[in-house]
Amino acid sequence: MSAHCQLTGVRPVFGKKISHSHRRTPRRFDPNIQSKRYWLPSESRHVRLKLSARAVKTVDVIGVEAAVVRIRARGERV
Repeated sequence: MSAHCQLTGVRPVFGKKISHSHRRTPRRFDPNIQSKRYWLPSESRHVRLKLSARAVKTVDVIGVEAAVVRIRARGERV
């Protein structure tokens, strides 16, 4: 599963893990990606979106129609 959010575009970021002895090793911070299915009334069908946990809350506030418009504006396919 690709670790990026369709709505916000958040992707993994990279940094360092620092041990107790302060040695640094590379690590990856992945976003909390969830797959959610929403009913899209304008097209009379369900859409499955890969969203971060924060984006799921955003969809609850702005609605699925506005979220799909934003996703399509970013060039993503829904």
